[in-house]
Amino acid sequence: MKQVTVVYWSGTGNTELMAKAVAEGAKGAGATVKLLSVEDASPEEVLAADAIALGCPAMGDEVLEESFMDPFVEALEGQGIEGTALALFGSYDWGDGRWMREWEERLSEHKAKVVGTLIIHNTPDEEGLVECRTLGEKLAAQ
Repeated sequence: MKQVTVVYWSGTGNTELMAKAVAEGAKGAGATVKLLSVEDASPEEVLAADAIALGCPAMGDEVLEESFMDPFVEALEGQGIEGTALALFGSYDWGDGRWMREWEERLSEHKAKVVGTLIIHNTPDEEGLVECRTLGEKLAAQ
């Protein structure tokens, strides 16, 4: 059985809702799932999974959250994420998703296998939650 770990940072709760739906989708597809706030996650534990979903909203000028998520991603990169199946997701209030494109590019440069990204404006509605579950299913199939 595949092990999928979903790690997220959420300031308003929107990305947390997305994370829970991604985890539901992966579990529904037959994976064993761990759902962790980034503050409670260790890079070693996360890298032991078969596939990883990372969630973070756009912050400031469309960047990753800088106190927890960005250092965590740096730690993953430093320990080697080459070939790791990853999904990226997050919510935003304004902008065009530049933070997500840059995040995907950054991880791809480290040879991670980014299998999907998803951004949702503000609070996910039911359609958005379905998209999150679908992303989790896709990740579990890797």
